[in-house]
Amino acid sequence: MASAMACTHLAAAAPALVGAQRSRFLGHTTSLVGCSNGSRVCMTAEWMPGQPRPPYLDGKAPGDFGFDPLGLGEVPENLERYKESELIHCRWAMLAVPGVLIPEALGLGNWVDAQKWAATPGGQATYFGGSVPWGTLPIILGVEFLSIAFVEAKRNEEPNLEKRKYPGGAFDPLGFSKDPVKLEEYKVKEIKNGRLALLAFLGFAVQAAAYPGTGPLDNLASHLSDPWHNNIANIIIPRSIL
Repeated sequence: MASAMACTHLAAAAPALVGAQRSRFLGHTTSLVGCSNGSRVCMTAEWMPGQPRPPYLDGKAPGDFGFDPLGLGEVPENLERYKESELIHCRWAMLAVPGVLIPEALGLGNWVDAQKWAATPGGQATYFGGSVPWGTLPIILGVEFLSIAFVEAKRNEEPNLEKRKYPGGAFDPLGFSKDPVKLEEYKVKEIKNGRLALLAFLGFAVQAAAYPGTGPLDNLASHLSDPWHNNIANIIIPRSIL
C-alpha cells in the first residue's frame, strides 16, 4: 500500500520535476515568446543551455542572443561601438563574399591571383577582365583613403546612434524602413547574414593560406572530387600519420 501511494505521488510530481529540470537546463530557449522571426527555437534568453545571459545584454539589439563569453560589452560605450563596428564589418563581408565567388565562377580567376598586380611594379588593376582606368596602386589607395575618410567623418558627425547604423534615406532606395515591424525583422536578418559572411570570408582566407594560389570554388571542387582525402584532416593531421 505504501509503495503504491509513493508511486502515485511520484507520478503526480514527475511533470513538475521534469518541467523544473527542463526549465533549468533550457531556460527560455524553446519558448516562442519574444521570437520575432517565427522560429521554433528562440534564443532570446540564453546563447547556450546552462549559460546565463549577461546583465548588460538585454536582447533589444538585433541579433542579441546574450553571446559575449569574453565580456567585451561590459562597458556601455564600448558595447555601442562594437554593435556599430560589427554591423559595418558585416556589410563589407556581404559585399566581399560574392565579390570573391562571382569572378571565380565566371572563370576570371580567383581572388588570390587578383591581388598580384599590386605587388608588381607598375602593375595595372583589372575588373572583370578589363583594365581599370588610372588603376595604379598609388592612385587607387589615394582614392580609397579620401573616400573612406569622407564617409567616416560624415558618419561620426551623426549624434543619433540608431541613424549611424541605419541611416535610411538615400541608403534605403527600396523603402525597406517604411514599415517599422518589417524593419526590425530585416535588421535581424541582416546581422545574421552578415555574421555568416564574416565566417565565410574567414574560411576563404584560411583555405588560401592552406592551399596557396587557389580560390574557394577550386577548393570546393577538390573536396567534392574526393571528400575522404581532401578535407580539413589533410591540413591538421600530419602527412606521416595519414
